[in-house]
Amino acid sequence: MQKELAQQAAQAVAEMGTTFALFAHQKVNEVPFAGSWTPAQVVEHTLLSAEGCIALLDGDTSETTRDATAHVQELRDMFLNFDIKMQSPPDIVPPDTTYDKAALTDRLNTLRKTAERVIAARDLSRTCTTFEFPTIGYLTGLEVANFFIVHTQRHAHQLKNIYGAMVQ
Repeated sequence: MQKELAQQAAQAVAEMGTTFALFAHQKVNEVPFAGSWTPAQVVEHTLLSAEGCIALLDGDTSETTRDATAHVQELRDMFLNFDIKMQSPPDIVPPDTTYDKAALTDRLNTLRKTAERVIAARDLSRTCTTFEFPTIGYLTGLEVANFFIVHTQRHAHQLKNIYGAMVQ
């Protein structure tokens, strides 16, 4: 199961990278419609969140005293429900700045490799104690890995919608 999660994480990042590659360089910093982030901001937000997940998996852990997958379905249901709009925690809101497409693409490629390696190598049954997830609390490595996947999938979907809006 762990190898499968690692592959799913890498695939989610690769999908985002493939969609981001569709945007012309001059379009990645354009706001596609009112209330939206730019394509580059979507990627930056995803990178900030995903890099935080890797830090959690690399951080302090403790013995898990509950089902290590208890919150997986809740996270999947929440983040794969594309009908709801969520507010990002302030620390991973992407700055309103001009981004370099090549630099973001390089970070996505690095993230894909790192996520696959870290998720495959860590003991995901342990509870990650560096950070408490809002409204849920401390997550196990299995839950963090699943969050990484569904959060990345959510924003890859958002990026596809932005692309569709920009090419019309």
